[in-house]
Amino acid sequence: MARLEAVPRPTKKSEYKIYFDSRSAERGWSDLLATRRSALADAWEFLTKTPLETTPLSYRLKGELAIVIRNGTAHECWQLKINAKDGVRIWYYVANDEVQLIRVETKHPNETK
Repeated sequence: MARLEAVPRPTKKSEYKIYFDSRSAERGWSDLLATRRSALADAWEFLTKTPLETTPLSYRLKGELAIVIRNGTAHECWQLKINAKDGVRIWYYVANDEVQLIRVETKHPNETK
């Protein structure tokens, strides 16, 4: 029998698509998937539906971290904490209907301590 492939989660037309902006974000995502699958699934839901909503766990980064330049365009950087207890952080920006993951950290990033 051939190896079965996982079925990718479909998104609604109104939802954002998520992409990795860096290899380190991809590695961090993989690490979180292995250790905090349920919380990451909740993060996926937030990022595909309401990535620009300010909440106690999701907000714009400040100072030097507030803006990232990609292909000559400035984007506001956001941070999503997957819970209020630990240091797990997802840094991202939104361009059109895409959420670009800049960094996915399994612990609190030094830059925001």
